Amino acid sequence: MPLLGAHMSIAGGLHKAVEAAAALGMETVQIFTHSPSQWAVKPVAPAAKELHRDGKSLTKNANQWAAKPLAESDIAEFKRAAKRARLKHLTAHDSYLINLAAPDDGLFQKSIDAFTIELERAEALGLNYLVTHPGAHVGTGVEAGIARVIRGLNEAHARCAGFKVKTLLELTAGQGSCLGATLEEIAAIRDGVTDPKRIGVCLDTCHVFAAGYAIHTKDGYASLFEEFDDRIGISHLKLFHVNDSVKGLGSRVDRHAGIGLGLIGLDAFRRLVNDPRFANRPMILETPKEGADGEPMDAINLQALRGLVK
Repeated sequence: MPLLGAHMSIAGGLHKAVEAAAALGMETVQIFTHSPSQWAVKPVAPAAKELHRDGKSLTKNANQWAAKPLAESDIAEFKRAAKRARLKHLTAHDSYLINLAAPDDGLFQKSIDAFTIELERAEALGLNYLVTHPGAHVGTGVEAGIARVIRGLNEAHARCAGFKVKTLLELTAGQGSCLGATLEEIAAIRDGVTDPKRIGVCLDTCHVFAAGYAIHTKDGYASLFEEFDDRIGISHLKLFHVNDSVKGLGSRVDRHAGIGLGLIGLDAFRRLVNDPRFANRPMILETPKEGADGEPMDAINLQALRGLVK
């Protein structure tokens, strides 16, 4: 059986995410290692226009990003909570500000610095994985964007020599100029880095469906993982984000829905949780936290997945 969990809030402390996961009977968990509000943006001359990885404007007049350092007491408390909960494959997702494919040199260097900090924080907490989106080429083209990502990953990994935490490239829905919507692009990045052993893959079910992979059908499911094994190797698929999709096949729109409440449907998730190749893989929910009536949804989505296990 796969290891089921969800992305959990760190409000009140990093350890709170672990305790909340344990209370719902999760076997794994994903977190941000800092609140997005902890990224301090220091203004300079009114010149630079910052771009999100999808190419949309984020901030102006920015020169430096910095997350509040982890306190030793917070690290120790998190590790104690994780040990008590017996969670496996603890995972973090990096900041959405980071764009390792950015053509702008200033944003590119800030992204490398920020990603390095993300690796350092994940390593300090004893996490197994750090998930990142490959980034957006912002009009320079796929080939140039991939080359930029490879360069950025190599620099960050060189700064973090000897780290145990593994970087997971997440397949994306392909919105705008975002890279990573095809297995070919993910394979090109992994094959291009200096040390591919430090790179694994995270497959988001909503993203691959929105990118055009027909995971909702039996043949489409089989074809996806056959191609994955051919291009990358199934052993490098380390983690799943399990999300249904609000938008249709090939829409290129990233909108998550609860399990069985979107256009992918239950059959795909039934195949996934019973696939012997993924029996011990972590599967993380990133589904909406509340229903239309405000009802907490993590327990409901976990129950939906567990109910599909034969």
